[in-house]
Amino acid sequence: MTRGVFILGLNHRTAPVAVRERLAYGEDEIVAALGRLKTAAQAMGEVAILSTCNRVELIAVAADTLCAMDDLTAFLARDRAVEPALFEPALYRLNGDEAIRHLFRVGASLDSMVVGEPQILGQVKLAYAQAAEAGTVGVVLHRAFHKAFGVAKRVRRATLIGHGAVSVSSAAVGLARQIFDALNDKTVMLLGAGKMAELTARQLARQGVESLLITNRTFDRAVELARDLGGTAVPWDHFRPYLRIADVVIGSVATTRPLLGAEDFEGILRERRYRPMFLIDLGVPRNFHEGLNSLNNVYLYDIDDLGAVVLDSQGERQREAQRAEAIVELEVESFQRWLGGLELVPAIKDIRSGIERMRDAELQRHRAWLAGLEPDSRAHIESLTHGLVNKIFHQVLTELRRAGRGVDGLYAAEVARRLLGAELVAEGAPLDDDDPFGDDEDESGI
Repeated sequence: MTRGVFILGLNHRTAPVAVRERLAYGEDEIVAALGRLKTAAQAMGEVAILSTCNRVELIAVAADTLCAMDDLTAFLARDRAVEPALFEPALYRLNGDEAIRHLFRVGASLDSMVVGEPQILGQVKLAYAQAAEAGTVGVVLHRAFHKAFGVAKRVRRATLIGHGAVSVSSAAVGLARQIFDALNDKTVMLLGAGKMAELTARQLARQGVESLLITNRTFDRAVELARDLGGTAVPWDHFRPYLRIADVVIGSVATTRPLLGAEDFEGILRERRYRPMFLIDLGVPRNFHEGLNSLNNVYLYDIDDLGAVVLDSQGERQREAQRAEAIVELEVESFQRWLGGLELVPAIKDIRSGIERMRDAELQRHRAWLAGLEPDSRAHIESLTHGLVNKIFHQVLTELRRAGRGVDGLYAAEVARRLLGAELVAEGAPLDDDDPFGDDEDESGI
């Protein structure tokens, strides 16, 4: 039965952060969620979850993709305790070529808020690793993800899409410089020590910020980063009193609800004599309540706000992205040829087996005569007949390649199977993760 790849998801273009944060999964939640999904939707052949600050996507394989999409929508609503009406209008449902193209574009950072940013490839690799751990990756998603890794590598090598300093972190630093006359006398506080927060802190340090406070649930990580950046580590349970001296607060904590709201800052602002505070919210779900925007001298920017700032600064990367899109299209065609070839794998195995059985039967029929030959002569006959089998099999493959990988190819394979007396492969027999025609590059080592 034909297996189709599809994607159900939403991202920064289709849904605001207020919706994305309701569906987002923490890194430590995904393996368990895949286990629940595997139990709830047993007809789902393979599935992975990609959840970042900018997207929540389910990449899956099923025989009936339309029905499977409905199952995944219902699962999301149930698993995240969110009414379908809240997120269904923002969902995209991609099938076949569209789904594969989207996965390759995401991995190559062509669908990112900041085109060319490097973090997304690591997040895609993590999604694959988590699905493998949960046992929800099979032959098709294994190939699709490793192809996506290969596409990203090829795009980075062949284009300049990753060059330049356009990023969410650089946008945050640019805004800080607009809000404050100078940064060298300002204090920056990191809530959480994630990669994006670290990148932002490093850029602020390069702009002259000398006072840096870092707090994290894992205190050792805060100490490590503080040592690296020349800052001061603050215990997680006692970070709130330090907010009164912080001019810039960067939130990147994994949380299910805002850590800080307007009521937390009213007293802080009085103690600061209402000097401006700049809050950078890199969390999804968000770290700071949106009500903070109503306070005087508090400047709050979340991940969507920062994304809007960088849109005008990506001209060169967009030009390089056009070259990258051409690479993606070639790889989509390559993957779909391989996927179509999977339907021929059982027939090709049967044909090979049928030819081998003919050879074995003939050798068995002449076993008495062969037994009288010298060992070297018997080995020569074994080699000769084995070579003949390979030549016949090669000719069959050549004709199947000429017939193509659609209905004509399946028909030709069935004719060859019957003419050669090949038996049918048992239903559900495992297939090798190979291209039966051997024309695809193996990306599994990337």
